[in-house]
Amino acid sequence: MALSKRLFERIGSRKTQLALAIRVTVAAAAAYAIATALHLLLPLWAVLTSLIVTQMSVGRSLKATRDYMLGTVGGAVYGGAIAVLLPYSSEVGLLAPLVLTVAPLAFVAAIHPSLSAATVTAVIVLLVPTMHHADPLASAIDRVSEVSVGAITGLVISFLVLPSRAVSQIRVGAERLLELIADAFTELLAGLTRGRDNDALHRIQDGIGAAIVGLNATGAEAERERAAYLSSGPDTGPLLRTILRLRHDVVMIGRATVVPLPDELQARLAGPLAEVSAAIALFLRAAAAALRSGDGAPPIQPVHLALQRYADEVAAVRRDGLVRGQPGDMVERFFALGFSLEQMHQNLGDLDRVVGEWSDKSLNGRARRAGQAG
Repeated sequence: MALSKRLFERIGSRKTQLALAIRVTVAAAAAYAIATALHLLLPLWAVLTSLIVTQMSVGRSLKATRDYMLGTVGGAVYGGAIAVLLPYSSEVGLLAPLVLTVAPLAFVAAIHPSLSAATVTAVIVLLVPTMHHADPLASAIDRVSEVSVGAITGLVISFLVLPSRAVSQIRVGAERLLELIADAFTELLAGLTRGRDNDALHRIQDGIGAAIVGLNATGAEAERERAAYLSSGPDTGPLLRTILRLRHDVVMIGRATVVPLPDELQARLAGPLAEVSAAIALFLRAAAAALRSGDGAPPIQPVHLALQRYADEVAAVRRDGLVRGQPGDMVERFFALGFSLEQMHQNLGDLDRVVGEWSDKSLNGRARRAGQAG
């Protein structure tokens, strides 16, 4: 029972991946059945195409279908034209048409990777007639028909079978990214009083970089869904830009916290810095959870109060002359830290607004207004 429970819990934590596996399986089976029913020459290509276009989200499936169909049609036309204009009667005679087919299309695919299917399609159109003694034009038509069946089947399955919208994946990706930023921020400010754990910090920073790349890709997929009226979520741009600015704030704070503060400054600022660290990290994690759940933005007032108390203590430290006499690089980092925290304060205010726009209440209100306008 315990083993079964752990197994179901592990499967439950991978619901998105499990749904993709089910969609891919259904798409492959449906593409094969349809291609066989239509008596297509090679159902294999319909099945392979359905596997390629059935992606993690509907937006990604749209892009994969568009790119693969453009490459297939272009490759079929070009490969068919080469076969017609340069007929061959032997294997040696096939070499020149093959070179003229592959070289230009490989060059185009190197410039536009989304058209990489063109090279494969053109080669198939050129070579299949030699195996089946078919006409090049018929080979091109067969290839486009097989790919069309697979692409349409995969796209329809992506819409109908456990569909996954990129907007929902944005929530998951943004949640993870905000939590990583909170971890990095906490580690950086702690380094001002106890020194930094650079190994841990590098792991966090690497995770942030990879998460940003993934989130930007998912954002592009979400915008494709919005453009095709497949989702009614908010514009992803403000959320992605705000998170990217917070990432830049963490980088700037990292440069300002390379070494701990001098002892006399630590004695005065350790308490306010700890309060700032706790308040901002708590807000970031609460905002992450709110994005995932659709709840409203968490209260940001503790962040305002903590940063104000830190600013008041910094002003007192300067009045007491504790900054004078410090090494130049230390003074520079000290003021850079204050500037970076102020910038982060502004960006956290933007995050507070954006999370509110992503709340279920805000989205439902927007949908009602759109319905009334319609």
